[in-house]
Parts: sequence; C-alpha cells; structure tokens
Amino acid sequence: MRSRLCAVLSVLAVVLVACSASGATSPTAPAASPTTASTAPSAATAELTIYAASSLKSALDKARTEYEAANPGAKLVISTDASSALETKIEQGAPADVFLSADTANPQKLVDKALANGSLTNFAKNKLTVIVPKDNPAKIQTPADLAKAGVKVIAAGDAVPVTKYANQLVGNLAKEPGYPPDFVDAYNANIASREDNVSAIVAKVGMEQGDAGIVYMTDTNAQADVAPVDVPPDANVIATYAGAVVKSSANPSASNAFLTWLAGPDGQAVLSGFGFLPPT
Repeated sequence: MRSRLCAVLSVLAVVLVACSASGATSPTAPAASPTTASTAPSAATAELTIYAASSLKSALDKARTEYEAANPGAKLVISTDASSALETKIEQGAPADVFLSADTANPQKLVDKALANGSLTNFAKNKLTVIVPKDNPAKIQTPADLAKAGVKVIAAGDAVPVTKYANQLVGNLAKEPGYPPDFVDAYNANIASREDNVSAIVAKVGMEQGDAGIVYMTDTNAQADVAPVDVPPDANVIATYAGAVVKSSANPSASNAFLTWLAGPDGQAVLSGFGFLPPT
C-alpha cells in the first residue's frame, strides 16, 4: 500500500513539473512582434506621384534618381505642367501625392480648401531672364527691345505663375532709365501667343516661332537653342517655389519624407546644380 502511494505521488510530481515548465515559456510568445515590426517598409519606401511645375522637370529627373537610390523601394512618378493647371487637376480629384509649384499662391489654394496636409514648404527660389533664339534674328540686345515694333513675344496664359512674375518684371523695367514711358503697353502689344506653360515658351522661342520670351533663369540651362538676355538686377523678380502634401495621398508619411528631403541638404544640392536658389 505504501509503495502504491509513493508511485501516485511520483506521477503527480512529474505532472506538476511539466505544467510549471509549460507556464514558464508563455512570456516569450510576444517576441514575434518585433520581427514583424522590423520588416515593415520605411516611411520613404512607396510609389509617389509628384505634380510639379514644368520649370522643375530637369532638376526633378536628377532628384528622382538620387532619392530612389537613397531609399530602396521608393519610386517617384513625376508629372509636369503649369502650376495653375496642376492645382486645378488636384481640385478635380487627380491622384497626386505631392504638389511642387513655381509659386506659393497655387499650393496655398489647396491649403485654404483643406486639400493639403499641413502648411506649405518653401523649397527653392528662382529669377527671371529674357530668352531669344540662339542666332537672335530680331537682334534683341536688352529687355528694352521687347517693346520695339514688330518683335514677337511668346508668353504664357494669365493663370500661369511665370506670367505674374513677367508682368512684375515688365512693370519694374518701365521704371528703369532709358526705357520708353509706354514700355508696358508696347510689350503687351507685342505678345504674339500665350502658351500653356514655361516649357512651351522655351520650345517655341527655340524653334524661332517667336523673337523672345520671359522665363525663369533655370530654363536657359542646357538649352542649346536659346540664349539669355541679361535683366537689370534691381528690376528682376524673385519667384518662390513651394510644395504641399496632397490631402488625398495614400502615402502621407512617404510624401512628407520626400518633401522634407527636397527642402533638405541633399535636395538642395540637386536644385542648386540646376541654378535654383535656396528658399531662404
């Protein structure tokens, strides 16, 4: 009888030890979650659609290469046009993640209409210049020549940011010594066509379909078919470029990461290489 009792007690002891061992392993179960978190994609790793002013095209082609190299898995799809046209598309529901404008007014419209996340980010500045075809058939030597009879000026539509800047420049030039008192009216009378964006102005002047146009200084870089005409520094106009993350973006974290990168040292190095000025 005593031996049978000892046997039963031995079995119970084994069962209790086994249960204790099983219970001791339970706290290690959540260890799988850090592994799951570590495999999640980074904020910068996503495909983003970037709507950008046409004057940014060459710089953004370079920026895309550098950004994607620095952020494996990231992909930037860049669409360029006049800032005003792109803002309208976003208002109408076009699927964009980041809007990069050649002014502050158009992205501010998105902010005012609750179509953007947060406030604007200024990321660059630019200056204006006059361009002529490489062989300059109209013999334009200074911006004052834009008011000469018979000169065909290629401009942009009224809503395009470069038009606002160009009008400011023309008004400033009219106050310069040696410019005719009717310079503004004569310039406007010489406008032969209005294009959709600044890239179209450059293309048309380069093909000698016009004698001159007012564009951004950066538009003359690597453009073998046009030449710049110096603008008096005290009459020039500074264009401020601003960006915003679109409210409807499916990747707001990645969008913010790219905009921060563009306004930061790496993005600024790319932009300055194409002649853009720092935002401050």
